[in-house]
Amino acid sequence: MKTLIKNGRVIDPANKIDAACDVLIEDGVIQEVATNISVTADEIIDATGLLVAPGLVDIHTHMRDPGFEYKEDIISGTRAAAAGGVTSLTCMPNTNPVNDSCAVTQYIINKAKQQGSANIYPIASISKGMKGEILAEMGDLKEAGCVGFSDDGIPVTHGELLRRAFEYADTFSMPIVTHSEDLSITGSGCMHEGDVATELGLQGIPWVAEDAGTAREIMLAEFTGGRLHVCHVSTKGSVDLIRHAKARGVRVSCEATPHHFTLTDEAVRGYNTNAKMSPPLRSQDHVDAVRAGLADGTIDAIATDHAPHHYDEKNVEFPVAMNGIVGLESLLPLSLRLVADGLLGLNSLISLLTVQPATIMGIDRGTLSVGAVADIVLIDLEREWTYTAESLHSKSKNSPFLGWEMKGAAVKTLLAGKVVFER
Repeated sequence: MKTLIKNGRVIDPANKIDAACDVLIEDGVIQEVATNISVTADEIIDATGLLVAPGLVDIHTHMRDPGFEYKEDIISGTRAAAAGGVTSLTCMPNTNPVNDSCAVTQYIINKAKQQGSANIYPIASISKGMKGEILAEMGDLKEAGCVGFSDDGIPVTHGELLRRAFEYADTFSMPIVTHSEDLSITGSGCMHEGDVATELGLQGIPWVAEDAGTAREIMLAEFTGGRLHVCHVSTKGSVDLIRHAKARGVRVSCEATPHHFTLTDEAVRGYNTNAKMSPPLRSQDHVDAVRAGLADGTIDAIATDHAPHHYDEKNVEFPVAMNGIVGLESLLPLSLRLVADGLLGLNSLISLLTVQPATIMGIDRGTLSVGAVADIVLIDLEREWTYTAESLHSKSKNSPFLGWEMKGAAVKTLLAGKVVFER
């Protein structure tokens, strides 16, 4: 089957394309990207006034499947991804059972292939059961289809175990993906330590908890020569540490989330549990540092940390509420604000959402190269809409952005040339 996308503005940072082009797809594979393609096609998609880009790649999500399907599952999660223009995502291992085995990995991959609306690439746990005691079987997990290793929100406190994890993962050309935090400093904190926490009477989490974890993991990566990816950087200290580590050749990459470059800890006022997350929303000086890190290239990718939770898990006292927000369907419009603010050019933003995250995880996606799988998103940069609970495709609705007026939306998402979402 041949599909022709005509009259769009094609942006493909991997191939340095930003031009009015057509895209020809045959049997789910890109055959040509050029001006005025003239060919008989089974389907013609008119992209007049639209941006045509590689499908977005989100390298930090929680699909909650297996084990917590009441919050999200692979079907609903990938449907939300497609609605947000995301065609490929990695999912964290904090499922039940934990993804520390080939059986769980293959379950996730097979369910996504059979019933999903996006590609899923599992991240396996560093340690068995995410207990931080014994390394998982990294070689077997890579062979099963995993693309990285992480104990997700539970930092590996055992230094020697983490050292060995870097060494073993590197033999398989895999990254160690970390939630960088010193939990002994975090203590019982539940939001950023600062004026807002003091006024609300909530125990704070000081910025140094993240910085200490980031510093330790950078040093271990430097010592072992392994590859480190730091999740959801949120402090100016972490951004500086990563910037300096890159300058001296450490193999480190990192990501930022839309909530950490859009909101401050002011969003917690009213004890808003939808603004409770880990790492917490920070003060304006830290937000400014994350934005600067995106602008100067220190931060390599934008990822959502999509973390669905049931209403009852958020409708409790702030200190005991679950951490996290849903983010797949707000990823694109919130990221486009960086362009509207003059912080990034559109090409740079698309790169942060496509080829750069794909490269970090070794995923063969994020480009419109001839011969590539035709994962494509058509974006209306001018589309204005309201982000509401009713509009979300995710099972869970926990977001501090509910009610926000958004600009920019995915209007058509193609997975291997097949339309999986249309607005």
